[in-house]
Amino acid sequence: MKLIFLPRRVSQSLTLDTSKSTHQFMLMGFLLLPFVLGGLSFWIYSSSLKQASETQLMDQWQQELARQAANVEQTQQRVGDELSAMTAKVAELQARLMRLDALGEQVTQVAQLDNGEFDFSRRPAVGGPELVSDTYPVALSVLDKHSSLQLMLGQLVTHIDNREQQLAMLDKQLAARDTRMQTFVAGKPVTKGWMSSSFGRRTDPFSGKQSWHEGVDFAGNAGVEVIAVASGVVTHSGRKSGYGNIVELNHGNGYVTRYAHNDTHQVSIGDIVEKGQVIATMGSSGRSTGPHVHFEVLKNGQPMNPERYIYRASL
Repeated sequence: MKLIFLPRRVSQSLTLDTSKSTHQFMLMGFLLLPFVLGGLSFWIYSSSLKQASETQLMDQWQQELARQAANVEQTQQRVGDELSAMTAKVAELQARLMRLDALGEQVTQVAQLDNGEFDFSRRPAVGGPELVSDTYPVALSVLDKHSSLQLMLGQLVTHIDNREQQLAMLDKQLAARDTRMQTFVAGKPVTKGWMSSSFGRRTDPFSGKQSWHEGVDFAGNAGVEVIAVASGVVTHSGRKSGYGNIVELNHGNGYVTRYAHNDTHQVSIGDIVEKGQVIATMGSSGRSTGPHVHFEVLKNGQPMNPERYIYRASL
């Protein structure tokens, strides 16, 4: 078969003889050329789309990296601020611990406690069996993750708690000792005066007969201050037969003291008085021959010799 092509601007015609192999290849080339050009165009289009997609993905990666870099910078800033705050807290706790130690040492010296009873210069002794078990894996893992500053903070807080407990115990002991000292019956019941009559058997100043004297007398000038020999509660403040004006104090532990023949009273029933507080003024009320104070000490209701307490050493 022959194919004749007649170009418009060319005077000669082009004839293809399909029986010839050369002409067959040329014909196949013409027929395949559109498919080759279409495939080439599709490849170019696909390549451009792929490149655009890769460019877009690269832009997204760059944006994500920029966000992560900003987050890292913010995290670093926050961690730096937290470390600065923790460092300041550590310094504050260390200063507080030093003040507590100094205060404890000072209180221990002032209180004249036994050496070593409250030693604030060394860490308190602690202990206990080591628990090696899988029961506490979470707690142990958390402890393992603590930073050095966090561990230091925990140790300082523990030391401060120990010091505060020591100071609290010391305060309780001092308060108890102060209470014992305050309620410890000892000393003279007057600021000025002398003992004019002792405890026990004596000649009665009115009848001249032998009688029993359940206290001691301190003579002096009218108006001399009468003081409590120990802290306590006023259980009587008024007149009583034979005693005249009398103040009676209950000191606890079975101790009661009486101050009689007073001129005036400075306390009332129910008042709490301290050791050395003025409770009355010396007078000569009741069965009395002159200004003096009749002083009695009772233990569980039984009269005791006041001289044993007047010259008693303090705690």
